[in-house]
Amino acid sequence: MDQPAFLSVIQQHQGILHKLCRLYRDSPEDREDLFQEMIYQLWKSFPSYAGNAKISTWIYRIALNTALAGFRKRRISITYTDALPDIPAPENTGTQQQYQLFAALRQLSDAEKAIIALYLDDFSYQEIAGIIGIAENYVGVKINRIKTKLKNILNASSWTL
Repeated sequence: MDQPAFLSVIQQHQGILHKLCRLYRDSPEDREDLFQEMIYQLWKSFPSYAGNAKISTWIYRIALNTALAGFRKRRISITYTDALPDIPAPENTGTQQQYQLFAALRQLSDAEKAIIALYLDDFSYQEIAGIIGIAENYVGVKINRIKTKLKNILNASSWTL
């Protein structure tokens, strides 16, 4: 596979990557770093893509693994200061509802984020099961639990969609 083919695939499916970056990282800088790491991992894996699954399924699998691997590697250092830092204003991308939804989604566990992201992109239960590595009949159970959890998060915060 060559570079123009890879760039074409990325251009067609970059929405997947951006959505996962918003789910797994809070700051714009961290999202940009994650996006670049996802592209790098996809580029490294692109020659081995055999077409056994849809290209979007393959992208999700690599992007999710990259996002989750970043959390495993990250060492958090704590520094103490005498004053509180300024809190940055939320990004002005999207609507207020989108901001609220992503804020609620970030409160989910990593596994829940992965499942709901695939579900929102209209992947079948079979495809979700294959990517996540759980039984197909368990996917529906998990999705219903995640929906309930999101409703509770949004209601507790007095947010409405």
